[in-house]
Amino acid sequence: MTLPSRKTLLGNALSLMAIAWIYGGDLSDAVRARTADVSAFMTVPSLERPAVVLAVAAVAALAFVVGLLQRKEEGFKGYRLLPIVLVGSLFVDLVLSESRTPLTSTDIASMALQRFHQSAQERTSALEVPDDPRLLQSLLEELGRPPYLVRGESLPAYTLQVRKDCEGPVRDAPGVRAGTILYCVAPARQGAWVTMVGLPAEERFGPPAVVSVAGEARFLLVRPIPPDEAEPGAAFRDSLAAPPSPAGDTDAGSPRAGP
Repeated sequence: MTLPSRKTLLGNALSLMAIAWIYGGDLSDAVRARTADVSAFMTVPSLERPAVVLAVAAVAALAFVVGLLQRKEEGFKGYRLLPIVLVGSLFVDLVLSESRTPLTSTDIASMALQRFHQSAQERTSALEVPDDPRLLQSLLEELGRPPYLVRGESLPAYTLQVRKDCEGPVRDAPGVRAGTILYCVAPARQGAWVTMVGLPAEERFGPPAVVSVAGEARFLLVRPIPPDEAEPGAAFRDSLAAPPSPAGDTDAGSPRAGP
């Protein structure tokens, strides 16, 4: 009797490594999402699905090892199980992925910021921005649910924190929970910076922090719009932006990067 071919050995080794990497990672994510302060998931990841795949793969790997020890020939069915488990699991994932959103938590948080910014901008006069918490709180109803978990629990809605006499957007918000929109009003209500507490784009787990990309806080500027000016766009604004002067200086806060 002969051992299986090198191709069969390599195929089983690669299949086992792929299963361990993909579904071991999924299982780790599912466990961490239940314990982390903040997780970048809309819903709690399944523990059962990756655990079942790993258990089936372990049985297939055992059958492969038994075949080797018994010096089974190339046609032994136990040599085919690991590739079948990998292909079958990936097919099921592909079918299930049709019902999932392709957007990341940072994408969804950015869209919520844009929606809130647009609604606040629509309520801005030619001289000053709104700062009434009751008015601003009502805008949260349009935003849906925050794209984060807190210790494995979904957040039912966004919350709002209004700050006064700010000199710029909030970049650090210790003690503020994920899903909080920070509306930071400049002196004399000449502008307001809108940021959100969640996670940096580069992190999936961790303590709550202002949503950022590559270390730059993601924010938008609400400002008074004189009647003779065009409506401002919704682009995310330069990190050094300042509210426009009463004379309507439009240089400060010009867009630098899109969402």
